[in-house]
Amino acid sequence: MLENGYGGQILRVNLNERKFQVEPLDSSWIKPVIGGRAANSKRLFEELDMDCEPLGPDNILIFGVGPLTGSFLTASAYYTVSAKSPLTGILGDSAAGGQFGAEMKLTGFDQIIITGKADNLIYLLVTDGGVKFVDCPEYRGKKIVETTEIIRREQGDIAIQVAAIGPAGENGVAFAAVVSSGNRVNGRTGMGAVMGSKNLKALAVRGSKPVELADPLAFLAANRKIDQDILNHTEYTKRHNLGTTMLMKDLNSIGILPTNHFQGGVCSYVDEISGQRLASSFKVKNKSCFNCNVHCSRYYLAGDQEAEGPEFETLCGFTSRIGNQSLPFALEMNAYLNQIGMDSISTSEVIGWIMECQEKGLIHPKDLDGFSITWGEKEKIQQIVDMIAFRRGIGDEMAKGTKKLAERFCEEAQKLVMHVKGLDIICGDPRGIKAYGLTYAIASRGADHLRAEPYFELTNRKEESMKRFGTEKAADRLEEEGKAALVSYSEKIALLTDCLTMCKNIGLCMDILSLERASSLLRAGTGLDYTSEYLAKILADAIDLDHAFNRRLGMTRKDDTLPERFQKEPLAKGPTKGMTVDIGKMVNEYYKIHLWED
Repeated sequence: MLENGYGGQILRVNLNERKFQVEPLDSSWIKPVIGGRAANSKRLFEELDMDCEPLGPDNILIFGVGPLTGSFLTASAYYTVSAKSPLTGILGDSAAGGQFGAEMKLTGFDQIIITGKADNLIYLLVTDGGVKFVDCPEYRGKKIVETTEIIRREQGDIAIQVAAIGPAGENGVAFAAVVSSGNRVNGRTGMGAVMGSKNLKALAVRGSKPVELADPLAFLAANRKIDQDILNHTEYTKRHNLGTTMLMKDLNSIGILPTNHFQGGVCSYVDEISGQRLASSFKVKNKSCFNCNVHCSRYYLAGDQEAEGPEFETLCGFTSRIGNQSLPFALEMNAYLNQIGMDSISTSEVIGWIMECQEKGLIHPKDLDGFSITWGEKEKIQQIVDMIAFRRGIGDEMAKGTKKLAERFCEEAQKLVMHVKGLDIICGDPRGIKAYGLTYAIASRGADHLRAEPYFELTNRKEESMKRFGTEKAADRLEEEGKAALVSYSEKIALLTDCLTMCKNIGLCMDILSLERASSLLRAGTGLDYTSEYLAKILADAIDLDHAFNRRLGMTRKDDTLPERFQKEPLAKGPTKGMTVDIGKMVNEYYKIHLWED
């Protein structure tokens, strides 16, 4: 049994029979994938019936942490939830920070693997001693924080960490979220719907097993250097003060802030909805995930509303992306979405797509049960969110996701869905960030930036770009040359953060984590012989495995693309004026690097 770094055990929970089984974690199985996301994907690849229905009892739901989660590695807070996605039908997963991952690690379980379906609404209480199955039919319809508070009160322990679903997950919304620590969201790919399909309201964890390290002094020394590098970073103060909401003005300044459903990249009212205004007018204090010295999250008060966040995606998704100029309304929607458990990116895409299609006369009110909406109509935005979450009227179709909703309408309307492989695109226009555009196209879970997060292309570090990627242009956001090499590098570091686990904003965007540093941390933490060369190989292998996983589910080279808008419609104004994306060329170069066939 593994004794250092890893918890050393796997927990299997069968909801059909209300039984659980504890297995040792074999070092020969885990070492080639490190842990976290890659371990979850490997487990699914080996054990999932690929023909299963995503919302059927045969789908496998996995909560996974890494060998350094919950240690004193800075920002080692993340955990990943994985399953076959009900939104896309392919590999699905989503990661979140907060406190849940660290507490799960203290139970001694590196993976919690959940199969079957309970005969009644239940929650699971997982401790070092095993699992308690708790019937909770009275929880149906309850929101996330309320569910968390009730479980803690019932169990008489305020330190229990809870990952729960809200009404959206119970109702099978294809982009329903899992939410832990009250406001830390596993938003993407519909993991909340998978939980709901299993009649699993929540997973609660409480552990007492400390993370044992092979060489504590070496580990401590390495982490002191990491802490100092973070504090000395040029973006530290900005990230501390604004978190990811700094991107509102940053992206607007380079002309790629999605405005009116990606019809524009410059928002005239950005000052009214910016992270700076949020910080000056509504933020009460900073908040932190487990063991992080950046404290980038924000706790805010807005009228009667008090909540954590929002992160950039929610802030943009419920302001410029859908034409809303009211920051207080966006803050209200952030809190509401997090408590009903629904992904803000996919929700805002449904809304923005309907707005644009009605504006262009492609969809009429009669097509949507008489419903009409235009940019920034707050009451109707709120109405759509409720229609989706509770599957009322046409909301039942909206709850299947924008791509499937669009199939009811003409081809021109379908082309306006901003998605890749069924997953809705984030709030960053790829016409002005070419490496991100490539990332959206090739990401194994669909239109996603976090599979690679090639933030380097925004740094203008030309000398470093030449050294790493053989061309200065990889550090130029408007160039396509070198972007396949950049993405191929960045996706390894992105995966590495998801395996350890560590926050990407620190490990990748702030360029804190390297293969060399990670191998030293892993050796000191686990005692296993990790080297930078070995990490490079196994991370590439894990990326290949994700690719093979989706090929089993019918994905082909033609699915690695971008919506037509980004390829054929130049932005009309701003610093990215006139730009489109030659995605085919970059994807071809990326495939050559990976030695993948079409």
